[in-house]
Amino acid sequence: MQPLLRELATAYTGRHPHVSFDLVAVGSTAGVEALRRGSADLALVSRELRPEEEYDARTGERQLAYTVIAQDAIAVVVSADNPLPELTRYQIRDILEGRIITWDEVGGSPRDILVISREDGSGTRAAFEELLMRDHRMTLAALIMPNSEAMRDYVATHDEAIGYLSMGYLDPGVVALAIDGVAPERDAIEGGTYPLTRPFLLVSLPDPDPEVASFLNFARSPAGQAIVRRTYGGARAGVRR
Repeated sequence: MQPLLRELATAYTGRHPHVSFDLVAVGSTAGVEALRRGSADLALVSRELRPEEEYDARTGERQLAYTVIAQDAIAVVVSADNPLPELTRYQIRDILEGRIITWDEVGGSPRDILVISREDGSGTRAAFEELLMRDHRMTLAALIMPNSEAMRDYVATHDEAIGYLSMGYLDPGVVALAIDGVAPERDAIEGGTYPLTRPFLLVSLPDPDPEVASFLNFARSPAGQAIVRRTYGGARAGVRR
């Protein structure tokens, strides 16, 4: 979410020059913990909030609130030199589990498949596993990357690799595969036909500082959503809690 928040913050400070932002890139889970500790005003979370994060387990009281500002597609990516245009959900799951180990098993060339994944605590990994893997486990042979840029750059330079990225990190070096015939494009995301779609959340305390609340309103406003929709799907109605 960091690139999108940079754009939103720049636009907001243009209107409110007395406000400054300090964006620190950590995983979604670490962001939530920073918010709880009081060392952050907002957490950028690229997955659904877990019940134990949103509510106090002992009292049932809400301890965090969230605002959905965008809908993102998690793209399954291969090198631009890999000629394969699409896979089914079941083929991707079998590849990531290690059941399919060579590209020719899914119509590609006779090469071993190298699975690339993200680190524990990554919101992208958590959302991807929830949406696609469900109760299936990623192969232990997967190569772990520390961030989206590293994932993209590695896949772009290794023809045998397969990984997954937010659509905001796509560039000409990688190809986003169609899944069950549907490509990760904005219309498919907003229409709900692309299967690997997740929300982008701005998470705050239930009663945030007025400046924080003002920025949350901006992110959901027509001006903020115009920035969001340059790359992502817009936020749906009724998704602020």
